[in-house]
Amino acid sequence: MALTNPFYTPEMQGPYELYSLGEFELEDGGVIPDLRLAVATFGTLDEDKGNVICIPTWFSGTHLTWEQAYIGPERALDPDKYFIVVVNQIGNGLSTSPHNSEGDIAMSKFPKVRIGDDVRAQEQLLGQRFGIERLHAVVGGSMGAQQTWEWAVRFPDKVQRAAAIAGTAKNTPHDFLFTQTLLDAITDDPGWNHGEYTSNTDVGRGLARHADIWAVMGLSTEFWRTEFWRNIELPDVTWSSAIEFKDRFIRAVFAAMDPNSLLVQGWKWQRGDVSRNTDGDLAAALGRITAKMFVMPIDEDMFFPVRDCKAEQALVPNSELRVVHSIAGHFGLFGFEQSYLQEVDDNLTELLSSEV
Repeated sequence: MALTNPFYTPEMQGPYELYSLGEFELEDGGVIPDLRLAVATFGTLDEDKGNVICIPTWFSGTHLTWEQAYIGPERALDPDKYFIVVVNQIGNGLSTSPHNSEGDIAMSKFPKVRIGDDVRAQEQLLGQRFGIERLHAVVGGSMGAQQTWEWAVRFPDKVQRAAAIAGTAKNTPHDFLFTQTLLDAITDDPGWNHGEYTSNTDVGRGLARHADIWAVMGLSTEFWRTEFWRNIELPDVTWSSAIEFKDRFIRAVFAAMDPNSLLVQGWKWQRGDVSRNTDGDLAAALGRITAKMFVMPIDEDMFFPVRDCKAEQALVPNSELRVVHSIAGHFGLFGFEQSYLQEVDDNLTELLSSEV
């Protein structure tokens, strides 16, 4: 039986459409009987279908943050100019996920999904639903950047430009271990019940510990040292200490989410690796990219650090390293600073207008 969770509704996440791809075979051998992708679109598709930007979502996120922080008139991602398609990744709570599925793939029985499955599904969706065969650009952050890398490697003839923000083409051992601590915090809660809980609230302790780990690693040491959290405001919520900010903001956000959804996304995040397309040869995989590419790490990011992104970018023809700055570290993706958003906009504007 599917579980009802108000966090994963249009009222909370904004409007979206569900598109069915039917039976979908997964790279690790599982099958989703009826894969449904939750899609939000902005703008109008040109007659020649040459103005399409595909945006995959990141871990725990939906299309909402992109709509609120990055998409808008006179921004780089301008819906008056581009047809922007934000596709919620498999398992994120809106698209087909453990808690909204029935039968053989419900809850703990949900199959293993890889980054490659997401990208294959997105490519199929764009072709079947919109008749799109080539993308003006793919833009993604974090796990969305992992999918952006996969797009550029797997479908080089279909991607003209690519921007990978705060995410790597191949996950590192350190990042694998970090992610494992996030997942263990959930599964170590007795309320998880081997994935067969009756409500996300049953796993409240695990979700709180999951959030606490994010507070340490998702936000930078400078964020906490300078008390930057004092600059973040939410309606009807206040905080006067770092602990209150952590509890009332970070814990509150993750407490609303579905534990199995986080586990599905975390498993594929750990195993993100474009070299699966080239028998484990990362240089060969990145050498396949023909898109004009900007690799955009965040300077204070503690688990997709600049050095890791720079090493990969050096293997990509026609690419540039564009470091963006945020005191918030990886969580800078949420757009706490106007200066960060301006840097991203400037880079994307240049990329999207570049000749290819």
